[in-house]
Amino acid sequence: QVQLVESGGGLVQPGGSLRLSCAASGMIFSLYAMGWYRQAPGKQRELVAAITRGFSTNYADSVKGRFTISRDNAKNTVYLQMNSLKPEDTAVYYCNAGRTVATREYDYWGQGTQVTVSS
Repeated sequence: QVQLVESGGGLVQPGGSLRLSCAASGMIFSLYAMGWYRQAPGKQRELVAAITRGFSTNYADSVKGRFTISRDNAKNTVYLQMNSLKPEDTAVYYCNAGRTVATREYDYWGQGTQVTVSS
């Protein structure tokens, strides 16, 4: 059974930093692309950052230069380093694992972790 467990969320002041972690189990982690999504109240879930099996990364324009996604395949963990946080970064952050094998898609989500940026 695949599980993704996020941690590291919390309350931080504007300009501060947080590091989110997502620990995966029940899957061959290195075979999956990993992503961080977020959903603010009243808004749709959006992609924040993603990292492929080959460690290529992409970011939403709103977080480029401030957030960094990384993965440690030995620890089955993906990270999101968030710097220079802004109030508009406030959201529930979700970890995602995805893989396509032939025509079958495998898509898993964590339970989410709350990030609140406020003074």
